[in-house]
Amino acid sequence: MSSHGTGRLRPPVSERDHVQGPRTAPVTLVEYGDYECPHCARAHPIVKELQRRLGDSLCFVFRNFPLSEIHPYALHAAEAAESVGAHAGDSAYWRMYDLIYEHQQDNERALDDEHLVWYAKQAGADARKVAEDLLDDAFADQIKEDFLGGVRSGVNGTPTFFVNGERFDGAWYDVDAFEAVLREVAGTEVSST
Repeated sequence: MSSHGTGRLRPPVSERDHVQGPRTAPVTLVEYGDYECPHCARAHPIVKELQRRLGDSLCFVFRNFPLSEIHPYALHAAEAAESVGAHAGDSAYWRMYDLIYEHQQDNERALDDEHLVWYAKQAGADARKVAEDLLDDAFADQIKEDFLGGVRSGVNGTPTFFVNGERFDGAWYDVDAFEAVLREVAGTEVSST
């Protein structure tokens, strides 16, 4: 899977992770992403399309990897998404994830705290609680844990994908080629069980 033989996912997917799709799916796709990264915004509809095409054969996991030195809003965007998930549940977390990526390029302040709180309300969370969490950096440690897990796994940019624990260095931006790889892995997993 990896073009240079390095890059195992550490830690493996756990109950702490945000997951879409069955955990028992033959293919687990993990993305380390940055909510302010334009490449991650470009990957967002590709992941959605892969989920549509593969259905229950795909388990998707998103982990935070904010590149705060070049993306000043990335950390708070990640904290806001985690806050929404903590206060309003998984479906609200995923609505927040979608809203952030869908609006990321609206304007240069699209991910400032005011906008993040508005997205949180749209996602179904209590905007006041999310605003308080942002002021308190309530989820900073959780974001740091994701980030350090990414570093241990060899992540050095976003988006970085792992397929069944192996780093994927292929053409993530080519949905058909990415799908072919995932289907091949799914077939291998299904036939080996």
